Amino acid sequence: MKIFVLLGHPDAGSFNGRIADRYVEAAVKAGHEVRVQKLGELQFDPILHQGYTTIQPLEPDLLISQQHLLWCEKWVIIYPLWWGSLPALLKGFLDRILLPGFAFKYHEKDPFWDKFLSGRKAEVINTCDSPSIWVWLVNRSSDKRALVTATLKFCGIKPVRFTRISRLRYLSEKQRERSLEKIERMAARN
Repeated sequence: MKIFVLLGHPDAGSFNGRIADRYVEAAVKAGHEVRVQKLGELQFDPILHQGYTTIQPLEPDLLISQQHLLWCEKWVIIYPLWWGSLPALLKGFLDRILLPGFAFKYHEKDPFWDKFLSGRKAEVINTCDSPSIWVWLVNRSSDKRALVTATLKFCGIKPVRFTRISRLRYLSEKQRERSLEKIERMAARN
């Protein structure tokens, strides 16, 4: 399987970085082809200065991201929950690469759209300090709904498997290692 892993945490030395590293190692070991990008190492402007009315030229790193996305069969996105949502840099990245004409296209005479990224699936891995039940009860899993439903599925990417590693700041190193072992098992399968 062709897998594009995106580390959506700006700090590659974070626990999210460890997740990405372990995922990649296990996927390669299982025989998958893997391409990786670490958001904090990419050079791009995350701001849509004129919305989608005028598409600003994509920087080389974003063009590579689009190539990886077209190449892959599975897109793996790893990110932390910040303020009930995605990190701003990850949101800006998605705003910049999932463009009209690339990821989707609205129909002229009806309320529907074409989903140009169909045929791919996704695996989303999220970390947060709160208990999962709190994120669900208080925030209604706002990050999951925004990324999985309003973004990935909107562009045709499905199914999307979502894994949340919660209470991260309270996990011992042994508990974190068990989480990483679970990630390795996820990476080895299709």
